[in-house]
Amino acid sequence: MDKISLHDALKQRILILDGAMGTMIQQVDLTGEDFGGEDLDGCNEMLVLTRPELIQRIHEEYLEAGADLIETNTFGATSVVLAEYDIQDRAREINLEAARIAKAAVDRFSTPESPRYVVGAMGPTTKTLSVTGE
Repeated sequence: MDKISLHDALKQRILILDGAMGTMIQQVDLTGEDFGGEDLDGCNEMLVLTRPELIQRIHEEYLEAGADLIETNTFGATSVVLAEYDIQDRAREINLEAARIAKAAVDRFSTPESPRYVVGAMGPTTKTLSVTGE
């Protein structure tokens, strides 16, 4: 389906962004196994690999509520953050899968009259920069 560009859609009207993915995940009774093991417990980004149906459902709930823009589940999917779980080498895999899941949800809900879009989420890292060299 051809749809107008995000840039053009923004010129036409205000678009609604989805809500907080992390908050939605926290409302589900998950265990360490849901994340791929106790050592990955709390790594929400791993859920795109271990529980993709959950992430898909959350995206779809936002779309059903009227969101025009769906953020990927990639807030902490940088190699710097993922290194805390020793999975920094999976950053590309996680980001690609998160985009695929969000795109599938958007494709399911987009219509010519109401196109939906995927936007990438990128949060701050868990590290701070130092100007003193430490």
